[in-house]
Amino acid sequence: MMVCEYQPGLEGIAAAQSSISNVDGQKGILEYRGIRIEELAEKSTFLETAYLLIWGQLPTSEELKEFEHEVRHHRRIKYRIRDMMKCFPESGHPMDALQASAAALGLFYSRRDLHNPIYIRDAVVRLLATIPTMVAAFQLMRKGNDPVRPRDDLDYSANFLYMLSEKEPDPLAARIFDVCLILHAEHTMNASTFSARVTASTLTDPYAVVASAVGTLGGPLHGGANEEVIQMLEEIGSIANVRPYLEDCLQRKAKIMGFGHRVYKVKDPRATILQDLAQQLFAKFGSDKYYDIAVEMERVVEEKLGHKGIYPNVDFYSGLVYAKLGIPTDLFTPIFAIARVTGWLAHWKEQLAENRIFRPTQVYNGLHEIAYTAIEER
Repeated sequence: MMVCEYQPGLEGIAAAQSSISNVDGQKGILEYRGIRIEELAEKSTFLETAYLLIWGQLPTSEELKEFEHEVRHHRRIKYRIRDMMKCFPESGHPMDALQASAAALGLFYSRRDLHNPIYIRDAVVRLLATIPTMVAAFQLMRKGNDPVRPRDDLDYSANFLYMLSEKEPDPLAARIFDVCLILHAEHTMNASTFSARVTASTLTDPYAVVASAVGTLGGPLHGGANEEVIQMLEEIGSIANVRPYLEDCLQRKAKIMGFGHRVYKVKDPRATILQDLAQQLFAKFGSDKYYDIAVEMERVVEEKLGHKGIYPNVDFYSGLVYAKLGIPTDLFTPIFAIARVTGWLAHWKEQLAENRIFRPTQVYNGLHEIAYTAIEER
């Protein structure tokens, strides 16, 4: 009988071959289809990056224009989905609302024509276009307000910020938000992407694939960490309290949110870019005391834990950027999903190309040959 080696969390076990993204955790390198994340953050847009990830190459000017046009004109959601969302409890977390809403899309577009490139493109466009609309709609409806209609004259990021407030955003704010989406769009075989690929391997529809990934992303050990970073900075309260707070965490062996990564052993390159974006925002719209606390926290953590390869990850500075943009804390993770749906769809397409259903084994550590005990004897 073959004995399987057990690796908790499947650490170090390759679950798929992929040409979508690559991480070198020792050097702090992240590439999308071979292009460094720093170059994309500087020169690209979110929808151009989405096209690159999903279809494998940068689009021509005409291809990008057509893709942007399709997404702009598919932003509206069906009124029945809107009515369903109005019945969600106001106290519900936006990630739960998004998971339910994404799954509901499959009720309207449930045909599984997975060999048809037109069906695949339509699904990609529809999910990219409507996920931001559903996030913004729930944010307003849980406050008792009607959702704001999307505007076809605004680009992807500016339109989302507009739908949250019904105010056209400052161009710098819209551009910074667009870069944030680029940074979060894809990151190899993380938990939510693995969830997406497992679901995709059953040949279900892409809406179920995205809904399953949204559910996985919502946990505090994955996408939900950026919410907890803000809570941590608020709890610390001042620069003077950073060192005592950290020393207490180390003594209790408590997790320090926003630090450490399964892959990166140096500072996450996305954290470096996000820190620069935060500085740009503060220079134009005013400083934030929590940023100063964060900088001191990074310094002290590096002093104490840098030798263990523990540095800021993507979650550490992203919340500060979103907060400065006026985004509520519990929308941070849904915004992560708005970006990461790109990576999920890229992996969905890649999984379909050479599909084999995931069926891992297990290491059984239970008992054997146990006799059944009648209920009157228990």
